[in-house]
Amino acid sequence: MKDFDKLGLENPKNIFHNLSYDELLKHEIDNKEGALSDNGTFAVDTGIFTGRSPKDKYFVKQDPSQKYMAWGKVNQAINEELFEKLLAKAKKQLSNSDIYIQDAYCGASLKSRKAVRFVTQVAWQAHFVKNMFIRPKDSELDSFTPDFVVYNACKCVNEDYKDDGLNSEVFVIFNIEKNIAVIGGTWYGGEMKKGIFSMMNYWLPLENKLSMHCSANVGEKGDVALFFGLSGTGKTTLSTDPKRKLIGDDEHGWDEEGVFNFEGGCYAKTINLDPKNEPEIYGAIKQNALLENVVLRDDKSVDYSDASKTENTRVSYPIEHIENHEPSLKAGHPKNIIFLSADAFGVLPPVSKLSKEQAMYYFLSGYTAKVAGTERGITEPQATFSACFGEPFMPLHPTVYARLLGEKIDKHEVDVYLVNTGWSGGAYGVGKRMSIKATRACIDAILDGSIKNCEFENYDVFNLAIPKALEGVETTLLNPMNTWLDKNDFIATRNKLAKMFNENFKRYEDVKEGVEYSKFGPKI
Repeated sequence: MKDFDKLGLENPKNIFHNLSYDELLKHEIDNKEGALSDNGTFAVDTGIFTGRSPKDKYFVKQDPSQKYMAWGKVNQAINEELFEKLLAKAKKQLSNSDIYIQDAYCGASLKSRKAVRFVTQVAWQAHFVKNMFIRPKDSELDSFTPDFVVYNACKCVNEDYKDDGLNSEVFVIFNIEKNIAVIGGTWYGGEMKKGIFSMMNYWLPLENKLSMHCSANVGEKGDVALFFGLSGTGKTTLSTDPKRKLIGDDEHGWDEEGVFNFEGGCYAKTINLDPKNEPEIYGAIKQNALLENVVLRDDKSVDYSDASKTENTRVSYPIEHIENHEPSLKAGHPKNIIFLSADAFGVLPPVSKLSKEQAMYYFLSGYTAKVAGTERGITEPQATFSACFGEPFMPLHPTVYARLLGEKIDKHEVDVYLVNTGWSGGAYGVGKRMSIKATRACIDAILDGSIKNCEFENYDVFNLAIPKALEGVETTLLNPMNTWLDKNDFIATRNKLAKMFNENFKRYEDVKEGVEYSKFGPKI
């Protein structure tokens, strides 16, 4: 505790350092930060922000980092003077009060891990990062020296944001040179999780290691699978498999030794959570887990169907709550890579095998779709393209990550597949969501290798290789055209989505990879 004075806080009342789960729960209850559910899981509300605030995220622009950063709408620049002003504001908020300090590691690989110190005034936020990051052993805590410090002053806002030229009174700022992040105005815990993920996405590629927004699991024979996908595509659900050990559900690195989890916990969506369809996740919600923005009934049981606070209800829990997890949080090189897309247009096949060049195209595209009800103002499906299936967290140009992925696919002879977890038989509102059972059958066929025994045919326009028959999946589902009653409507919708892909890929016209891989996209 001797180095806490380096934090620059004035007269902290009590410093609660690396509290145990039981101690954190007592503080949460005493501070009236939420409520206990009927099974002992603490539940909190995150206020008006029930998700990240990407328009309020900034990086300090300084000469040493300028040649690497992909500046723009995702990675907005802020000057050092304004950073120092808001850091001082945050430190003032954190001073003269009780503070919680939680130390954790990001990265299960000793060669790549970073030591992170989180400073906050709220017990549940310390609980959140204790769940989400790798918890140091007792023997490691005495010598713990942070590589990076996060000041979470969620209770303060920037009233001068208009004069400062910022988006709102909320601020989430990263100073790469000083290894500091500062958060103000938002209580959402995911800002800390994804903030450190953003930093790992900066650090690792500069060491020729790939950082990835994906889940990962490993089979009995050591065969590793990666699942890339944006929110709502089934990344957490599909990688949590009773037949395979979970390495992690969201953020990973891939170095010369194999794949490793960045985190020590999982962050699962809970809206409409069903113990029959997702028994492992349902069973992980118990004491030490932390529920966010769920609705508790009068008897303190959780109503997982209630989205009155947000569609983005969540639970964080230590990975040990998943019985069949990989204790080391790492494994060898992948055998299979699966890109997940929740296609709300009902056009993409349930499963397709990709060539290496197609894999690069779909990785750089990072496609899924938003549907009505998930965001205000959305009344019909909207295509979402997020490069590398995680562009909001990628400080470098997308082609940096694509180049590394391509090299590793070649070197380790990895098979790549595209799986649609979205709609079939029509677009959202007409068709039906692909059943988890059918998607599981596609995933199982990939993982046990039986899909390689299938006879494939070409899926027009997108030129994807799709199986003619697959055990556990209705044959009519495998080619989307067969599932639509109105074939003309299907053709029009298919061409509409193909044009969206092509239009999006124009952003890469001025880079070598864009020219090289654009020809492997849809052709109308």
